[in-house]
Order: sequence, then structure tokens, then C-alpha cells
Amino acid sequence: MRYKNCVESYAVLSGNEAIAQAAYEAGVTVASGYPGTPSSEILARFAEYPDVYAEWAPNEKVALEVALGASFAGARALMTTKHVGLNVAADPLFTASYTGVRGGLVVINADDPSMHSSQNEQDNRHYARAAKLPMLEPCDAAEAKQFLKLAFHYSEQYDTPILLRTTTRVSHVKSPVLIEERQKAPIAPEIVRQSGKFVMLPANARRRRLDVETRMGNLRALAENCGMNRIEWHDRKVGFITAGVSYLHVREAFPEASVLKLGMVWPLPADLIRQFAVEVEKLIIVEELDPFLETEIKSLGIACLGKDLISPIGELNAASVRQAVLGKPPAEKIFAVGSLPPRPPALCPGCPHRGLFYVLSKMKCFVAGDIGCYTLGAAPPLSAMHTCVCMGAGIGIAHGFEKALGAEKTLGSVVAVIGDSTFFHSGITGLVDIAYNKGCSTVIILDNRTTGMTGHQEHPSTGHTLSGGKVVPIDIAAVCKAVGIDHVVTVDPNDIQATEDAIRRETNRPQPSVIIAKASCVLLPDMKRKADGNRYVSIIEKCAGCRACIRLGCPAVHWTASGSNAAASQGRSRRGFSRIVQSLCYGCGQCASLCKFGAITSKDTANE
Repeated sequence: MRYKNCVESYAVLSGNEAIAQAAYEAGVTVASGYPGTPSSEILARFAEYPDVYAEWAPNEKVALEVALGASFAGARALMTTKHVGLNVAADPLFTASYTGVRGGLVVINADDPSMHSSQNEQDNRHYARAAKLPMLEPCDAAEAKQFLKLAFHYSEQYDTPILLRTTTRVSHVKSPVLIEERQKAPIAPEIVRQSGKFVMLPANARRRRLDVETRMGNLRALAENCGMNRIEWHDRKVGFITAGVSYLHVREAFPEASVLKLGMVWPLPADLIRQFAVEVEKLIIVEELDPFLETEIKSLGIACLGKDLISPIGELNAASVRQAVLGKPPAEKIFAVGSLPPRPPALCPGCPHRGLFYVLSKMKCFVAGDIGCYTLGAAPPLSAMHTCVCMGAGIGIAHGFEKALGAEKTLGSVVAVIGDSTFFHSGITGLVDIAYNKGCSTVIILDNRTTGMTGHQEHPSTGHTLSGGKVVPIDIAAVCKAVGIDHVVTVDPNDIQATEDAIRRETNRPQPSVIIAKASCVLLPDMKRKADGNRYVSIIEKCAGCRACIRLGCPAVHWTASGSNAAASQGRSRRGFSRIVQSLCYGCGQCASLCKFGAITSKDTANE
């Protein structure tokens, strides 16, 4: 949505959209990242602008190295990641602090308080301190755009990569943003040889280490006077120090209070903090997750309250902040939150992963899992995932099981599962480990032809790039064979019997093997069109009430209990019957393959 105010043009953008707009306006020409909620939309949006290059890299480490290379060439570059992705990119990140930059380099780090779509709750402000890098933290979309453009300026001025931290709310909540013209980057890209700056041999690194300390001292001076850190004087009985979205919660909960808003959260403005602290009677630090600001402020000898009032777990909001500070629930209606029915996540109707996990559950396999849609295979009634640590970990964990227990105890009972995008992200090295160290684990690659959970982004095996260009898709089976796996088979997970046969055969093989469970995600456009003419129906008169189809856990298969009026009208006095909800059915046929009584059939067959 766009609107004009006098001569200025505004648009209502999410934080992620605002970051993409700011990157374009700042003259960024190269952007790389790996999709991960809540950061995924940034690159997808940035790729739509003219005269830019944007890519999905195989993983975050590669993404940062690409952006760093573009910076070394003199271009302004952007790297995007969610919080756990920065762990993957930590190796180049820490050394990039020493090399510095040529063209401005900004790393977007999107934290996920309350773990809306993450396996942990991680406060990545600690990375700024550990890597000796400045970090900016906006509170809304407008600041996200403003701060990113400042970040590129400061990156070049102070010869440093800059971290810009967002959180889930800042990433996705929308606000009006000023739209401006694209700038020309100040440095013309060209090949420049600066071995003393960019080659981190020990001798060079020792010299650059001194430069890092000088730079951080200069940035501390900047923090004292930059407009991103500001005092808002009101009632001085209580003063709050806060940053990011927590600032908005404080302003809403305590509009009458004085606030020191920090936009640069590392390094901190020690003198400004002292100035604010002496002027207020009581000082409270409000921040999500860890006591990062609180610890630093207390180290300055300043008395304050923080995590003794504010929870270190999960997201904050205005109501929780007010309740924590006052010690009682808020009375204002503005803070009232109604109760909502629980909506646990589930595999989509027709998801090809469901057939695979049904078989693994039936076989009582121990499943070393991974990050992606298929993590939902852990939920009842499938209950077929038993570990989930990080991207790519399932393969190594299965190998570790085998080496700890012996092949005789893991054959036929332990498998690893991993998605196609995750396989390219960090699964190949685990598979190399199994082949190299003479393991015999079975790895199942769930190839649904996309990066599903984060919004259907392309990856090296889809045949398309982020910008939509066609490329030769990397053959997953060929990669597996190339690293030393001789036994590689491909199955359609919607064919439950064939899938079970393949798993029984390969898991009992005393050599390593790979099963590629290949079937497209049902939410891809082509699959949606296919589903329109391929739905299934239940023939209630034939239903024996065995509930085999219900054990799939598919939302499209609905059970009508024996005590209901509908069941009674069909003469089902003992068990009940199942029926297919047509609006949810995607025509995968898994339920029909489990029905021994012919009570589930394709819609076309039923009409014959």
C-alpha cells in the first residue's frame, strides 16, 4: 500500500520489506542468504528490484562468504539469516571482523523470541560482543529502513561489517515507510589486491587485531552522539533503558515514563547511560531474552532492575511489561487478550512426508530427524521422529548411534531423515562421514522439490534460482553416489507399500544406503492445479470403521464417532466411519492405499 504526503511518497511495509527497500536505496548490488523464518522475505523482495543480484546460497556460511567477496570487490553487499543461521556463518563472521570491508557489508540477523519457528531461543546480541562488531537494533519497519542505510555508511566509515538485529515482530509487523531514490554506492567495484588486509595469516591478523580495538573505541564514541541512541525525558521517578521492539512495549505500557532508547546495542554509550541513570530515581532495563544490556550496565557500577522483574523467556508485550513492573495484572482494557483455541501445527493434507512417517512409525524405527516441515512427523498420531537438533544433524546422529551401539543393534531400526534443501545446506558432509568412516546407516532424503517450511524458496535441486532463472538441477542421487554411497534408491512416498518395502530392504543392508522419497510439495502451484481433478471420496456403506486411514493423521480424513447423529443415521452403532473433506483433499491417495475394504476411492472412479 502506497500513499503520498506532500512531495514525499510512503508505503506500508513490513520490517523485512523495509530492509529490502533500504538495501536497494543504499545501492546494494549483491545479496545472499539462506531462507529462515523470520528473515526469509527480505531476499525474496530484494530480488524484485532492477539492477541487483540476489541469491539463495546453499547455507549461511556460503552466503556470508559471497557477501564478503562482493564487499572485498568494492560493492555494497547484504547477507540475511535467522538467528541459528548465524551459528553456521560464525566462522567467516569472526574473521570478517579482522579483515574489515571495502564496500559496505551488513549482516541481517533475525532472532525469534518465543520460538515461533525455531528449535531454540537464542539472543544473538552476544555475537556482536564476541566478534567485536557493531550491532544496530530497530524497533519497527521505519527504523529498520533508516538503520540499514546508516549501517552501510558506518560500515564503510569504520571499516567493519555491521550486524542489524531484528526480531519476529519487527520482521513481520507493518508500518509507514518513506520511499526514496536509489543511491549510487560510493566505491566503484574493481579488483584491488590488499593482502595485508584480507589475508588472515597470523602476522597480518595480529596487526588487524589492533585495528579492531581502535575501531571499537571509535564506535563507542559514535554511540554517545548518534541519533540512534536518544533520551526521551518525562516523569523521572522511573526510567527505562530499552531497545528494539521492547521500546514500543515500554512506551505503550508506561507513556509517562522517561526512556533511554538504544538503537546501537553494541558498543553501548556508557556516558549517555550514566547521564540517564543519575537523573531517574529508579532504573529498569527492559529487554527480550538474555540480560545483555542489564549485565553491561551493571558492569558500569550502575544499580538497576532487569531480569529480576522481566522474564528471560519468550516475547514481551505491553501487558507483560506493565504487569512485571507493577507486580499486578493490568486493569486497562487495551491490554485484554481473549482466549483462543489451540492450533497445533500439522503436516498439510496430502503432504508426501505423511506416508513416509506412517511407515517409519509402523516399523517402530528410531528416527534421527532434522529441521523442516517433516519435523511435524514427531507429532501424534505419527510420532515418528526422535531427535531434532539443527540443520544436517540427523545424519551425524544416526551415524553416532551406529558407532555407539554397533551395526547389529541399529540395522533395521535406526534411520536419518533430511529434506532436499537441508541436504544441500549441511547434509552432504554428514553423508561423506558415513561413507568415509565405513558406516552402514540409512539416510532418507525427503525430496519435495522446494524449501517448504520457510515459504517454498528455490534450492540447487529445483532447477530455478531466486530470480526465476532456469538452471540445470543438481541430481541428488548422483551426489550421493559421488560421495561413496553405492545403494541409492528413489521411491514415491505416496505409494506406502513400495516405501515400506524399500525401507525394510535398505535398513537391513550392512552397507550405507540412501532412500530418496521424491514427491512434490502439495502447496506448489502445479500440485494445487492437479489436486482439483484428483480428489478422493469415502463410500460410507463400505467403511468397516477400522480407523486405518485415521492413523495417517491427515486433516482431510474426518472421523464421525458412533455416538453422533450422522453415524446413527448410517447404521454405525459400534464404531463410526470416516469421510474425506473435499475442500482439504489433495488427492495423494495415501488413505486409499491403507483401506482394505475399498471404502476410499478417487472421485472420478466413484462417479462411474
